[in-house]
Amino acid sequence: MKPKQLKNLLMSNIRRVVKNSKLYCVNPEKDFSRKRKLTMEKLITGIIGMQSGSLTNELIDFFNASSDVPTASAFSQQRCKISPNAFLKVFREFSHEITSTFKEEIHLLAVDGSRIQIATAPEDTDSFYLGSNGQKPYNLLHLNALYDLKHCIYSDAIIQKDRIANEHKAFAEMIDRSNIPKAIVIADRGYESYNNMAHVQEKGWYFLIRIKDGKTGMKEGYDLPKKPEYDVPISVNLIRRQNKETKELYKDRNHYKFIAATSTFDYLPSKSRKADPTLSYNLRFRIVRFKISENGYETVLTNLEPDTYPPEKLKELYAVRWGIETSFRDLKYTTGMLDFHSKKVMCIQQEIYAHLIMYNFAEMITSHVVIDKKQRKHTYKANFSVAVHMCRLFYRGKASSPDLETIISKNLVPIRPDRHRERKLTGKIYHSFLYRVA
Repeated sequence: MKPKQLKNLLMSNIRRVVKNSKLYCVNPEKDFSRKRKLTMEKLITGIIGMQSGSLTNELIDFFNASSDVPTASAFSQQRCKISPNAFLKVFREFSHEITSTFKEEIHLLAVDGSRIQIATAPEDTDSFYLGSNGQKPYNLLHLNALYDLKHCIYSDAIIQKDRIANEHKAFAEMIDRSNIPKAIVIADRGYESYNNMAHVQEKGWYFLIRIKDGKTGMKEGYDLPKKPEYDVPISVNLIRRQNKETKELYKDRNHYKFIAATSTFDYLPSKSRKADPTLSYNLRFRIVRFKISENGYETVLTNLEPDTYPPEKLKELYAVRWGIETSFRDLKYTTGMLDFHSKKVMCIQQEIYAHLIMYNFAEMITSHVVIDKKQRKHTYKANFSVAVHMCRLFYRGKASSPDLETIISKNLVPIRPDRHRERKLTGKIYHSFLYRVA
């Protein structure tokens, strides 16, 4: 899709939301009922194009340094009239329309979550943490994302407050509402659950989930070979009932499992009467353990066919999941998602969805830029930092399509595969309004 077509597609989705403004306003009967300088369309368009500067400077840029630029206060009051669902709607529809142009028979998706630190607000108990070891108090939001690994775009996202975040619930919701007909979903440890696997199975998709390799992992509930590597097919019947008959069945650990009433499983009733028949749900998958290093092994669950996806192929496929980790880095630091222009959670949610939209917009344009192949030591790709900046200028109408593609194709960085560095975990701080670029 050409840059102009992509921009027109995004703008048409914004206008569609504005046309049904009452569905996306906090007070539908009052909000945007009068003519104002800051219309709903201008607000949504402006927030999607925001960078990491101060709010006043962002408004000056958006209104092209005009003398009648609105004040930061006026902007903040107007934006509070728009529900974050307006931005979610634009994001989901824009992503869906992009995805519908892809020709893959099976899409390759990854699911993961990332924490986002916001302004400290002790009264918001659902996101507030006191801090420990001398750390200051802080608040966190949790971003759950469904990411297309081949095309490098976000297909869906759900934002939760971190203390009440439920990654399993978000996983199931994103899978159920997706319009993608066929996909392989790759997930890291923490996503292993019978309910998640059942939702993927019911969708007609495939899953590849890494699980704990120790004694506390899901695999410990099964009778598996006592050797380092194996590939065992499992067909297990999940049952909620505990009686003399089912207790005998549970002795066959590879074919029957008890699901407690307190455990979430959406395809069996949580309660039943004694006279009711015993219901079960059949789940088919493989437990595969393979070697990844001299002394290291990993275990995965998958319902992919063993003939098409032997253990070595699964190992390669799972390695592709790292793309969602690098996308979170680009989303936060390259597109500037950590530099919010409000302390209100509702407004922060607006900006998170806005940055997801801009990320997809920039990735789609960048992926279609032709890069000349020359005899070099490394293969080269577009510098995403430069690409995002140019895509923002193009989005705001300050750069032409030919100039956009030319500049992106000139600013390249080498691709260096198989590089490994020690992962250093450092404390992150909220980016205050006082520390913004001019």
